[in-house]
Amino acid sequence: MASSNILSAIAVLLATGLSYVAFVTYRHRSRINALRKQGIPMPEGWSWIFGHSLVLLKWTKDFPPDANISLPMEKLGREFASTEVFLLDLWPSYPATLNVFNPEAAVLVSQKYNLPKSKLSRTLIEPIVGGESLISMNGGEWKTWRGLFNPGFSAGNLMGHVPFIVGCVEVFCEKLKAEVRDGGFVFLDELVTRLTFDVIMKVTLDADVNYQRSEHVLATSLNTITRWHSFWDPRILMHPLRPFVQGYQGKVIKSYVRKELEKRFVELKEERKSLSGKESAKAKSIISLALEDYIEENKDKNIIDMAALDDSFAETVTNQIRLFLFAGNDTTSSTIVFVFHILSKHPEVLAQLQEEHDAIFGSDPTRAAALLKEQPALLNRCQYTLAVVRETLRVYPPAGNQREGVPGVALPTLDGSSIDTGGFVVILNHQSMHKNPRIWPRPEEFLPERWLVQPSHELYPPNGAYRPFDIGPRVCIGQTLTLNEIRIVMVMTARTFAIKPAYEEWDRCFEDMPWSFETPSTAWARMMKALGREEINRVDGDRAYQTEKAGTHPSDGYPCRVSLVKPD
Repeated sequence: MASSNILSAIAVLLATGLSYVAFVTYRHRSRINALRKQGIPMPEGWSWIFGHSLVLLKWTKDFPPDANISLPMEKLGREFASTEVFLLDLWPSYPATLNVFNPEAAVLVSQKYNLPKSKLSRTLIEPIVGGESLISMNGGEWKTWRGLFNPGFSAGNLMGHVPFIVGCVEVFCEKLKAEVRDGGFVFLDELVTRLTFDVIMKVTLDADVNYQRSEHVLATSLNTITRWHSFWDPRILMHPLRPFVQGYQGKVIKSYVRKELEKRFVELKEERKSLSGKESAKAKSIISLALEDYIEENKDKNIIDMAALDDSFAETVTNQIRLFLFAGNDTTSSTIVFVFHILSKHPEVLAQLQEEHDAIFGSDPTRAAALLKEQPALLNRCQYTLAVVRETLRVYPPAGNQREGVPGVALPTLDGSSIDTGGFVVILNHQSMHKNPRIWPRPEEFLPERWLVQPSHELYPPNGAYRPFDIGPRVCIGQTLTLNEIRIVMVMTARTFAIKPAYEEWDRCFEDMPWSFETPSTAWARMMKALGREEINRVDGDRAYQTEKAGTHPSDGYPCRVSLVKPD
């Protein structure tokens, strides 16, 4: 009797749960169906059961399995050239979204209305940053924390870090020279990621970790988290081990950053006592300046006399630091690799870049490092270099942007209608916007000249359409650091090293490779070949494409060959 009662109770619970799921699904799909009947732009093939999930699957099947989702979304967006806005219903795996690549509508989202960051932003980034951070905060909370970190990311303070960044790039150049001597495959993404990690650790935490020469626990944990992370792929997000792996590595990162934070706090207190009001001449880390502002703003609490930082403050600061480490490492490193890739495809651009460096730093490339350390402001004269970087970011934007729709706030479509954003996540698809042929002349061509012409010129970038760092109040706080770092790398390498992609060689080698050395694309190719199907490992004919790995890293780590421009 007892067992039958238990079974009956379980059956009732299951029936109730299934009924609730059915009700919620029907309510959601009914809303989407009503909008579909009203003519709201959305892909064909929507169904009551799957929404647009099968539609998206159809669009992704023509791409490599590790291709970044923004790439098939850009292709899908071409179907909506007449509206430049479309609805996509991937619920329940993902909220229903309004996908925007109309610059006028995007300006409304990020500037006029400045729609709040979506709850989804925190959910997706939390395994990496640990909790609330600048990327997910809103309102007064965001303004407070943004103001606290602004001094550290100011152009003046970051210019003071140029000598250290130059030193890191010198180590990077040593590594490249060693690869030249070895003569083997170079996986450029790995080398560059180690470089950018050294930089962001110093600039953010004032920590000299020397990751280019040895392993580091924080880098290992961060890399593990990002390998087990995706912003959309259910194959990764639903893996049963993912929460445990990311949770453990997140604790390692949190512990390390918290200890470094407390060390900086102790050093700041000692520095204040020893300097007796005098300012230190060395460049200050982002966290040091944030701590100084925090202490000044809370003088009445005598924070400087406390033995340790307030737990709540320290926990939120730790989240922010984790965000800076991720964004400042991953997105910067992937962009650097894609700049090298672009230069390998456009020798005329490389030649002009080299000419600019000769004109500013002299004809001897080995003098550039010393000159930059002595005169960091020389970086600002590298206008063509900056144009090359900006154009690379147009072709390979490292991220999109998500905002929360607000009832009553409508976005216009190109054909003159409008869509209320309430109940939707609004996605600004930078990939689609940066290649929109209606607003960008010759969008498929790589033209650094876009960033050097006058506003009256036809190539001049259209208003609101260029968004690798977003636009408006929430523009990326690390923009200046990223642009400085990439320019320094180009100045110190473009006249010394010739970097050529070696994907064809790599693809020939993988057939004899042990399974333990597989990469996502080579594993896919092996499986497709076994099934007698055509392998897909290119995007628009290019073997180097943006993947789902963290900051859209290049496929297979960018295998390449490195040689000297002028052999010894």
